Amino acid sequence: MNKNPDEILIVGGGLGGLSTALALGRKGMAVRLLEQSEQIGAIGYGIQIGPNVFQAFEQLGIADLVRKQSHMPSALLMLDAYSGEQLAAVPFDAAFRSWFSAPYVAIHRVDLHHILLDACRKLPNVRLDQSVTVSGFRDLGDRVEVATADGKTIEGAALIGADGLRSVIRSQLHPNDHPRSIGYVAHRTIVPVDAVPKGVRCHEVVLWVGPAFHIIYYPLRNRTELNIVAVFKTDTFAQKNNPAAHKAELQHTYRDTHPEVQAVLGLIDLSRRWPLADRDPIRHWARGRVTLLGDSAHATLQSLAQGAGMAIEDAVYLAALLDVPNGDVAATFLQFQRDRVVRTSRVQLESRALWDVYHAEDAISRDVRRQQYQDRDAEDYYRCLKWLWTPIEMPTVPGTAPGLRGQLPAH
Repeated sequence: MNKNPDEILIVGGGLGGLSTALALGRKGMAVRLLEQSEQIGAIGYGIQIGPNVFQAFEQLGIADLVRKQSHMPSALLMLDAYSGEQLAAVPFDAAFRSWFSAPYVAIHRVDLHHILLDACRKLPNVRLDQSVTVSGFRDLGDRVEVATADGKTIEGAALIGADGLRSVIRSQLHPNDHPRSIGYVAHRTIVPVDAVPKGVRCHEVVLWVGPAFHIIYYPLRNRTELNIVAVFKTDTFAQKNNPAAHKAELQHTYRDTHPEVQAVLGLIDLSRRWPLADRDPIRHWARGRVTLLGDSAHATLQSLAQGAGMAIEDAVYLAALLDVPNGDVAATFLQFQRDRVVRTSRVQLESRALWDVYHAEDAISRDVRRQQYQDRDAEDYYRCLKWLWTPIEMPTVPGTAPGLRGQLPAH
């Protein structure tokens, strides 16, 4: 048995888990992160980060590094995939900066992962364990015990499940709750900008929408790479590793689309596809000394580009709540759940609503979408997104009386 009653155990070495380890570690807490892979790494594709997340990056001490390794697109565009008509534009210009205190950026997931990982490795109180597959847990009242697939147990002061969409920790807390498959798949690719045909926009975030499909692309790494994601609905969403069939489906789905879309489709790597899913919102993330965080608590569709953002917000918010010597862990985890559930559930539900708008399958719905979006100007979009892109208010935690059951060790 591995036993350290002072350590907070985190399951999952993705962006949410690493952000939590770093946030807690910077506050002097003992942290042990358990990751099942042989290396704590990330799949190498791009992600978008809204201005709301930069407050969290400041709390983590990595904001300048993130800015340095990010691309700042000039705008977010939504276009009709057939006609090429612009449906919406959200410019990231001086007017945007008057609304929001931080930039909207695109960053390679691997780059952000390495920033977080390097920062964690500099903290002597943060322990990173690879090749540890967690199979379950027990809340022992004054501590938690984690079971691993190789028959070992690990004890700690508390447990944070940051193990993603198919969370083992969530499956034990809610055995009858499962991810919600939506019948869509994604093909992801990164190519050098030098290999991109002329006429393809490489400065903005460009989203082309059509009936039951979309394609989005944007630059990374000082505009040297283009991140491409093609998404569509298919009855074969559960099937993988058939590039010839994938190519036939892609060509059929995107037939008759705009020449710029066709040019980008020719760049896509079809060797791998990802079935897409989210989770239904729930109010109960926490039980005793165990809580969920990030995708394990509130996995969302990609419509608002806030999956990583919500996990990173979770991390710094939970660390602020836990930063109380002799605090009550169970009460703190419940407070974390109460404070974060409405915001994250709103992201989940608004992402679902937007998904249906983006992928409108009948002509009248597409006509309504055109009028709905073209009636808005940039200020309307800033106002509409203010709830999301404004940094969250961090908690002010009153002192907790000593002697409460379920305490964290003083730090």
